[in-house]
Amino acid sequence: MSASERRQSVRTGVVWSAVREVLGSTDRAPQAGIVDIGGGTGGFAVPLAELGHHVQVIDPSPDALAALDRRARESGVADRVTGQQGDLGDLAGLVEAGSVDLVLCHGVLEVVDDPAAALAAIAGVLRPGGHLSLLVAQRHAAVVARAMAGHFQAARDLLDAGTPSGHPGRAGHRFTRDELEPLLAGAGLETTSVHAVRVFADLVPGSLLDLEPGATAALVALEQAVSTRPEYFPLATQLHVLARA
Repeated sequence: MSASERRQSVRTGVVWSAVREVLGSTDRAPQAGIVDIGGGTGGFAVPLAELGHHVQVIDPSPDALAALDRRARESGVADRVTGQQGDLGDLAGLVEAGSVDLVLCHGVLEVVDDPAAALAAIAGVLRPGGHLSLLVAQRHAAVVARAMAGHFQAARDLLDAGTPSGHPGRAGHRFTRDELEPLLAGAGLETTSVHAVRVFADLVPGSLLDLEPGATAALVALEQAVSTRPEYFPLATQLHVLARA
């Protein structure tokens, strides 16, 4: 495993475990219909297609979609991965209402102007009992990161408003667990689980993972161990929420 692959496994292991578990519970497994909003080059889409699922990636970048196509062909799953140019605002026009088993919305809700409307649009394409995998930046950790970098006013602004000063919308919202659950409920989505993601991963030097045998596996296990403990949610770089329509 390369250094980048080790780092990726540490950062996404908790999310992957949760997504695989929810897919195992769907009555349409092993061929679920999945939409990956902002799925880019297929970091989730291609492995999910390799598991037998059908994945539609919606992304605004033509370059990312071209890379997705190459990756899917090289992995032998081009027949189960489709890419369409667009963003979350285009969802209703690109996906049939009530047709999807699982929507991935990873790192996207932060940059939309109206998170509540975006979640309502996602709820509209999910079939009854379908799931949303939502991955968002967590506010408390972002405040700490800015303060540690010496950006004290930016940390204070983010603490008070949830959005970095001077860049509302474009720079992105940051969320807490207490903010997410009412947003999801307002869209008619029931929160089924919340996971802390990257509690330690961003603090551990990459050189340590390279030099210490077994360090990556041990760190992944540690991340898994704290992922469902509420006291660690404020320390997490990201929160991963699973919600059901």
